[in-house]
Amino acid sequence: MLSLSALCLGLGLAACGTSGGGDGSTASPGAGAGDIKIGMSVSTLNNPYFVQLRDGAQAQATKLGAELTVTDAQNDASQQVNQVQNFTSQNMKAVIINPVDSDAAAPAVKAAERVRIPVVAADRGVNGAEVAQTVASDNVAGGKLAAQELAKQLGEKGTVVVLQGTPGTSASRDRGQGFTEGIAAYPGIKVVAKQPADFDRTKGLDVMTNLIQSHPDVTGVFAENDEMALGAIKALGAKAGQQVKVIGFDGTPDGIAAVKAGTMAASIAQQPRLLGQEAVDAAVKLAKGETVEKTVAVPVKVATKENASEFQTS
Repeated sequence: MLSLSALCLGLGLAACGTSGGGDGSTASPGAGAGDIKIGMSVSTLNNPYFVQLRDGAQAQATKLGAELTVTDAQNDASQQVNQVQNFTSQNMKAVIINPVDSDAAAPAVKAAERVRIPVVAADRGVNGAEVAQTVASDNVAGGKLAAQELAKQLGEKGTVVVLQGTPGTSASRDRGQGFTEGIAAYPGIKVVAKQPADFDRTKGLDVMTNLIQSHPDVTGVFAENDEMALGAIKALGAKAGQQVKVIGFDGTPDGIAAVKAGTMAASIAQQPRLLGQEAVDAAVKLAKGETVEKTVAVPVKVATKENASEFQTS
């Protein structure tokens, strides 16, 4: 495992808001700062996971004395390209992109490359363009952990459905790949349906409601993020945590609360604040002309009712 920077940051949640139109918010630099400006485009701030990613980034920028401007792409790939293009004309020394879509992010990265601004990809990779560093959770490993935990919860037999994330994102692809590979080790478990719910809680509710009707005998659910898992739990009602075991992914505050309550069997907990911190570390080094590792893998952990108190929930 790659060595990671220290985890203990004073993570303030203030001064983090962005407007509905995606205008940037700026972290206040430390004393003597101001010469290193970094632009960060986040896929959406309507998801608590990415709020934590932003908070970690802003806290680290303040600690290092860099000025970080954060914009919200609102899950619009074309808006994200425009945001990064705007960064290139604002004297940014580096750009961090958390792609809405791994393929659609390529034009944004190329726009920065043309003016020699290094780009760091955070949480999701970029296809079709070269970034200086990708810092992300090991999503394939996480998917395998989800399969193993669900199999354990089901006694290695049952009927499972999968709620997939946003098509085109590396996170959805890799988590799905890991889960498929992992669940193949359990011949007593049958995956009867896979359907996208776009990492969204409301869509997770709607998709799960439909899946229950077509597969009333379902005993397990793997949702590729906690938001969809929480939607599935609402659709399942009293069955959640009893007749049906639900595994989420991210370890968000709401996800961990559901794990503690027993309605979610487990969540594959990421460390979004650490992802944000590592992305800013790399961006500052690149802005100074230093070299960075091409890939930084942040480990994931299984959060269950027994160890849920170990995870950050606010």
